[in-house]
Amino acid sequence: MDGANQRKIALIGFGEAGQAFASGWVRGEGEIVSAFDIKLTDPSGAAAIRTACAEFGVDARNTSAEALAGADRVFSLVTADRAAEAASEAAAAIGKGALFFDCNSCSPVTKMANAERIAAAGGRYVDVAVMAPVHPQRHLTPLLVSGPHAETALAALAALGMRARPAGSRIGDASAIKMLRSVIVKGLEALTAEAMLAARRAGVEEAVLASLQASDPGIDWTRRTSYNLERMMLHGARRAAEMREVAKTLSDYGLPDRLAAATAEWQDEIAGLHLAAGEDDLSSRLDRILEKKGA
Repeated sequence: MDGANQRKIALIGFGEAGQAFASGWVRGEGEIVSAFDIKLTDPSGAAAIRTACAEFGVDARNTSAEALAGADRVFSLVTADRAAEAASEAAAAIGKGALFFDCNSCSPVTKMANAERIAAAGGRYVDVAVMAPVHPQRHLTPLLVSGPHAETALAALAALGMRARPAGSRIGDASAIKMLRSVIVKGLEALTAEAMLAARRAGVEEAVLASLQASDPGIDWTRRTSYNLERMMLHGARRAAEMREVAKTLSDYGLPDRLAAATAEWQDEIAGLHLAAGEDDLSSRLDRILEKKGA
């Protein structure tokens, strides 16, 4: 199937990433975009997804199979813990030669298993790593792509106006880079939460921040800590699922997963408080978290 003649895109998952991508894509004349999101099966969440689909010119479908019908590009954008299920459902409906972009934050082993399912069904699997928050860059968010169909995939992504770079010829190369980077990125979020919640409780947060600023003046520690808390408050559940995949990755490499596992716990704990991020004020965020935790 020639990437230049592709006419339909299917999205599995239409949350933050799916909406961000769809809102910026360069679409060909008559090109159709359809989406299925698990929230469409939940009366409490379906209306919001249908509204978003209408806003971005996307056809909402009631099942994954309906969304995939006739699609020659499929983007899987679900939470890490649903990626395997999404690939299995897609394998039952994917068209021969269709590109399957697995953009989920999963371990290389999970990606390899997903690739086997898609390949067995005649699809062309692509390992994609999303390397930055999708806002504000939307479809221009940097991507890494790997696998035997990477060259074709890069051309298809470029046609949509997306920014992707090759990361290797093997399934798992792109995801390994993303997973191991997340040990640091998401781990720092958990570290700052643990340290600064305790510092606020002890009444020494200003002194701790001043000490960090003196040690590493290249980082605005107050702003960075507030941002890290915002990420955890808004997206902690998704980040926790990703960090469990990171822990699996480390175990697959025969290494301890202690930091990754602890990071997943912190991400889950902050997300479980169900707090809005609110204004960009570190003290306010720390106080609201401590209050909700009963500290």
